[in-house]
Amino acid sequence: MSTDVTTQADLFLDSKNLLCPMPIIKLSQGIKKINVGQTILTETTDPGSLYDIQAWARQTGQELVKQEQDGRVFRFLIRRNK
Repeated sequence: MSTDVTTQADLFLDSKNLLCPMPIIKLSQGIKKINVGQTILTETTDPGSLYDIQAWARQTGQELVKQEQDGRVFRFLIRRNK
């Protein structure tokens, strides 16, 4: 993982080995713990999270800053916009 993604994150959520809808539920809870402008880095292993997290960001008005894959692990950096 690139260091810049990790250092940008204000909160880290480990959602590996969780199936839908748990990564989204954890993300929905986590976004409330940070301030507008701050970021969450979440890691998942559920391939469905690729679509789910993109859709969640659009529906909630949050910004999906970066998305990357490292083997079975998907990483998403999300900025709270509201």
